[in-house]
Amino acid sequence: MLHTSSRSSTIGRLLLAAALTLGFASASAPAIADDTDEDTIRWSVTPADESGPDGRRAVEIELDPGETADDLFAVRNVSEVEVTFRLTAADGFYTRNGRFDILPADQESVDAGTWITIPEEVTVGAGETAVVPFDISVPENAEPGDHAAGITASVLSTQTGDGGASVGVESRVGFRVTTRVTGEITPEAVVDAVVGDYATSWNPLRPGELTVTFDVENTGNTILLIEGSVNAGGQSAGFPAEGENPQELLPGDSRSFTVLVDDVWPLFAVPVSVVVTPTMLTMAGDTSAIEPVVADITVWAMPWPQLIVLAGLALVVWALVWGRIRSRRRLQTMLADAKEAGRREAGEAGDAS
Repeated sequence: MLHTSSRSSTIGRLLLAAALTLGFASASAPAIADDTDEDTIRWSVTPADESGPDGRRAVEIELDPGETADDLFAVRNVSEVEVTFRLTAADGFYTRNGRFDILPADQESVDAGTWITIPEEVTVGAGETAVVPFDISVPENAEPGDHAAGITASVLSTQTGDGGASVGVESRVGFRVTTRVTGEITPEAVVDAVVGDYATSWNPLRPGELTVTFDVENTGNTILLIEGSVNAGGQSAGFPAEGENPQELLPGDSRSFTVLVDDVWPLFAVPVSVVVTPTMLTMAGDTSAIEPVVADITVWAMPWPQLIVLAGLALVVWALVWGRIRSRRRLQTMLADAKEAGRREAGEAGDAS
């Protein structure tokens, strides 16, 4: 059953501090959120058809400016009590660690979050699922490209914080809604602020490691998957790390990356090349690679351990050579003295005779 009343003002007066938890459906299963009230409340929110969840993890749709589309989502209450969920649509963004989120309640949406119309609340019985309609209406002046938003269902509970104060906690679970507005699509990315830092291994027989940090900015108007490699001194390291998914960047987003390249020998000046291979997501679910973006720098890597070893070897060689020179000079002096002594003895013998 759907309700359109607003959240209780009584609970609002109890809210002295707020903490927000937001989860979105993962690739394997819908996210389940836990409320920490006395009776645990657990629920999931996913795109749906009229019969319930339809297997989609997110809503991705392509619309013309001025066009409207209708869709459905399911709120599944897997707890043992009836729950009234507050429904929210808001602009979406990615956090610095690459997790999708939507604007908090105290920030106003200005983009795709304002295009979505949903009921304010839905009440779902214990163990039941409610299918909720919503529509997306693209403004006539909407810019071409990808626009991200999210739809969530939330519950508000009151807990006791430090010092005995009442704390309101709103827990939200939802899914992403990406609307691609038709028109000129221009996927593009730039690499900036590339910095390298070489760490020397004080074992002269082992190479060091090079840490490279850089920023990638999505300067186009489509969502991009970001991956690539860093090449330094004949070695290479890919990003993201093995087992991790490529980072997604919304249009206008920028994200910092740090890549560690092992086994780099200190050759005074080490050439470093950052190669970013962006991939554009299509509404059909596949990808389309675009031209790689390359940024080159040079990092100073002084071979101090090797120079110390060379200096030590040079001292040893110098000592050996100097020792031989001194020995040769000493021998020459002894020979000269012996010859002089022989001449003196010969002269004295001649005088005696």
